[in-house]
Amino acid sequence: MLELNMTPLIDVMLVLIIMLIVTIPKANHSVGMDMPRPGGAAESIAQNLEVDFDGTLWWNGAQLANRSALEEKLASLKGDDSIHLRANGLAPYKVVAGVLSSARRLGVRNIAMVGNERFQ
Repeated sequence: MLELNMTPLIDVMLVLIIMLIVTIPKANHSVGMDMPRPGGAAESIAQNLEVDFDGTLWWNGAQLANRSALEEKLASLKGDDSIHLRANGLAPYKVVAGVLSSARRLGVRNIAMVGNERFQ
């Protein structure tokens, strides 16, 4: 028989493709945060941070001018203070993710997502 048997070559290629698919890391666009545990410090002061539908940030009812004002507020928090983050359902995801990213970079650990029960 003068023809080359292609079945073993195809089998090897399929195994290599499966190994490639399994070993490629999944793209992850999330922001890793350590969320507060139940039964935390009772003396902590909760600051309210709201993200409006157009991306406007509100800190305890006062509008923040820009992102640097938010970072100043986050940097001034004490270690046991917590933030109650309430995002409007129409708020851009990049704004909310940016707030979480800034909080993580500045070392804020206690962030509670408030008002999400309406999305379930």
